[in-house]
Amino acid sequence: MSSDTHAGATDEPPAVATTNYDAMLSDLDVAINEARRKIDNGRIRDPEKERVRVKWVRALAYAVNVRRQVANDRDLEELATEIQELKDATDDDL
Repeated sequence: MSSDTHAGATDEPPAVATTNYDAMLSDLDVAINEARRKIDNGRIRDPEKERVRVKWVRALAYAVNVRRQVANDRDLEELATEIQELKDATDDDL
């Protein structure tokens, strides 16, 4: 077994910023619109182009699903914050 000799190395995974939900949703909206444009535009004259279109359909489905998950995460975080604020308010009243 080797040990990590980098200065400041820890066993913890690097932090990933997941709090900017608006930016993530905006990026996903751009990806979704681009996939829709690629699917809707263009004539298909050969099987290779049809395979590419199918890949764009899959990419669109994936992006829509990820967008739904990110929106759900954002909503859950907002609800958790609201619940905590309500708990704090009721604790102050006691």
